[in-house]
Amino acid sequence: MNPGRLRVIAVGKVRKRWVSEGVALYLKRLPGLQVLELKDSNPATEAQAVLAALRPAERLVALSEEGEHLGSVALAGRLESFGSERLAFVIGGADGLDSVLKKRAHWLLSLSPLTFPHELARLLLVEQLYRSQSILQEGPYHRG
Repeated sequence: MNPGRLRVIAVGKVRKRWVSEGVALYLKRLPGLQVLELKDSNPATEAQAVLAALRPAERLVALSEEGEHLGSVALAGRLESFGSERLAFVIGGADGLDSVLKKRAHWLLSLSPLTFPHELARLLLVEQLYRSQSILQEGPYHRG
């Protein structure tokens, strides 16, 4: 898994310092992974901003509670199956993702059956991306 082919597009700013510090820690461990913050508004406006931010070769992965539930090992395998394709993981704002994005998504992914604040979802996602890399490289981080 090459973190340089992954990007996180997140609606809203991280306001909690401990979340920012956690995200920063995993971004240091995943050189090349980019996080793009978009201004929060309403789901329809946010969807247009996300679509405008997508790069031509990126596949959209929308984080949604209706998405596929995977364990960490299965997530690592799924990421590996994309090979060299570029993926853009989209985290919606406080009101979630507009249906336009969900329909456009190549893949709907759920981090949990629970609902999380968008800030926490960002931290969980970058941690799971790091865990996936560790699993694929057979590193010591994942002790599953």
